[in-house]
Amino acid sequence: MNAISLLKQKEWRIIDQSSLGPLFGALQSFAMDDTLCTSVGGANSPSVARSWVHHRTVVLGIQDTRLPFLQEGLDHLKSRGFRYIVRNSGGLAVVLDAGVLNISLIFKDSDKGIDINRGYDAMWELIQHMFADFPQTIEAKEIVGSYCPGSYDLSINGKKFAGISQRRLRNGVAVQIYLCVNGSGQERAKVIKDFYDLAKKGEQTKFEYPLVEPEVMASLSELYGVELSVPDVMLRFLNTLKGLSDNIYASQLAGKELDWYEGYYQRVIARNEKVLDDESAGSVI
Repeated sequence: MNAISLLKQKEWRIIDQSSLGPLFGALQSFAMDDTLCTSVGGANSPSVARSWVHHRTVVLGIQDTRLPFLQEGLDHLKSRGFRYIVRNSGGLAVVLDAGVLNISLIFKDSDKGIDINRGYDAMWELIQHMFADFPQTIEAKEIVGSYCPGSYDLSINGKKFAGISQRRLRNGVAVQIYLCVNGSGQERAKVIKDFYDLAKKGEQTKFEYPLVEPEVMASLSELYGVELSVPDVMLRFLNTLKGLSDNIYASQLAGKELDWYEGYYQRVIARNEKVLDDESAGSVI
């Protein structure tokens, strides 16, 4: 089975949280995806496509919390008006703001299992479908000098505009992407560059952190030369899924999912407090 078959679901359940505003925190998003992995993995829900936006938030990877001068980096983020959390999926630090649309695709893991690359390929395929009316080729390869580099960085002409991660839980697979829709990709990258400069200070570390070069990152608006908005891209997203499925419908959490969500939300708050060793971590999200 190829990647496109993952997108061609009989039914797509849509949960759109892209316009909830600054009070919708990133920890809530991670609890949402864990809840939906549990629901889809347990056959309580069809496959889910969730969209979400968070305002001025830096999402750190677990390795970022081991930086030698972490607190100085975190203090800098606070001084710039950014909240910060530690993610429960793979990867390193990324910037989220009002011009970054995030999408999660949640599938049930089959008996043979969904190969990791197959999940990444499905998301790459989705983005190519969404922007098929533009002539530029969207490549999936590591962009050296970007923040949170990986083999499935999405780029146009060598400039990264998106990164993909995965989370697997209770027979569910969540494939997550951040799409820099508008604004300056370089400015976002500079936030992460300054964070690493202050939190690492050139010290030798066991883990290799990225040397961020802001010029290798851009937004879709910059790359296409057209001013795109998050609602514009949401429309592309929904129309694409509509063309790939027999049925799509809007939904929110219901029934058992509400209880699962509360449990996962408390868990991610506790985990962040422990990892950051900061009693106020839950309140800065």
